[in-house]
Amino acid sequence: MAATKLTQIMKQRQTLSFELFPPKTPKGMANLEETLSRLKIFNPDYMSVTYGAGGANVGTNRVVCQMIADHGVVPVTHFNLIRHTRESIREQLDQYLEEGVDHILALRGDFPDGENSTCGDFNYATDLVSFIRDTYGDRFEIAVAGSPEGHVACRSLDADIAALKLKQENGADYIITQLCWDLDQFERWMDKIRKVGVTIPLDVGVMPIVDIKTTIRMALSRNGCVMDHELSKIISKYWIFPDPFDSNPPFQDPAREQKIADFRKAGIEYTIRQLDRLRMMGIDGLHLYAMNRWKDVDYLIREAGLRTVI
Repeated sequence: MAATKLTQIMKQRQTLSFELFPPKTPKGMANLEETLSRLKIFNPDYMSVTYGAGGANVGTNRVVCQMIADHGVVPVTHFNLIRHTRESIREQLDQYLEEGVDHILALRGDFPDGENSTCGDFNYATDLVSFIRDTYGDRFEIAVAGSPEGHVACRSLDADIAALKLKQENGADYIITQLCWDLDQFERWMDKIRKVGVTIPLDVGVMPIVDIKTTIRMALSRNGCVMDHELSKIISKYWIFPDPFDSNPPFQDPAREQKIADFRKAGIEYTIRQLDRLRMMGIDGLHLYAMNRWKDVDYLIREAGLRTVI
């Protein structure tokens, strides 16, 4: 059995956790050490680490997991099915256990470019959850993804909720949600999954709004999630002309630097209001996408008062 049961903590109080990614450069790894030290101040219940397609960055992922553990925090590794056989999954999970990593977020992952499958032995996260539970019993605590607006690849929200329930039936312990800024929809989804019998704890993924380009990219290219009216107004108000995505525009917005600063401030205030409402819904945890940027998370937590609340 996993030494620390995060689900047991969630039964007692709302948890606080962070998501990190494995840096690609030595400088990034050096900076991550400071990020871990800074985030540890907030006594997170765990920190999760992303995992590249087919384990492309599994070596660095494992290093980051160990860095987290060395800071006295529970590491949760992401794990996806891309280009994996049953045997390769077993080999990697055995390695995680040998290194003391016994918490996992079981994901399907995005299909490789030009493919319509995972190019592996399994095609669905439900299969991965079942395989881990059948193979390892309760040695892993298993988190799964939940999509309040429905996964971009799923034919309907009802079908997506049915898949989520199957993950629970196959052995999932708790849910980490994908991005969702439409909190009216989030509340409807939460009510719906509970009514159909999804009872496992709900840990809500939240991305601090600090940059226009990152916000739009994460919403549209990764999650297909709605930017509500309030967030859309913030983006419009601080839009960098002619195009914030253009690295070599025909002219520079004279207010560019001020808009960047003002957007960050307004975005953090927006995120705090989202956190306040989510906490009032009775969720079981807050999972902040730190994106290896401790200053933004530090500012958000202090402004939201989360250090004393959680």
